[in-house]
Amino acid sequence: MSSKFTELAVDCADPHALARFWCAVLDYEVQDEEDGVVSIVSPAVPEGKSRPGPVPPALTFARVPEGKTVKNRLHIDVNPTDREQDDEVRRLLDLGARHADVGQTGDESWVTLADPEGNEFCVLASRQP
Repeated sequence: MSSKFTELAVDCADPHALARFWCAVLDYEVQDEEDGVVSIVSPAVPEGKSRPGPVPPALTFARVPEGKTVKNRLHIDVNPTDREQDDEVRRLLDLGARHADVGQTGDESWVTLADPEGNEFCVLASRQP
């Protein structure tokens, strides 16, 4: 028996705003909101415990008092599904992302961005999910 990766929890200052950003990035929708915690999921995943095959992970944003101070040790990678990488990067910048420098050399096939609260993530060019 093994475990499935089903959820990623993200500490943040404004769970509602960060959930809206990631819903727009991933085409997810809000599943639950209460007491400073907002969970978002893929609308393609049926409700219930019996889900065969891969399940896109939920993202849960929880309000915490402290801010982000250092580079993430874990980050999200996204793959454009209906546009080229450059077009997706422009779309994400328009949504509120910004370029992030985490020591890239300039030869990478990915683009490193940060969400509105500074959490780094990468936009991949050629890998398929």
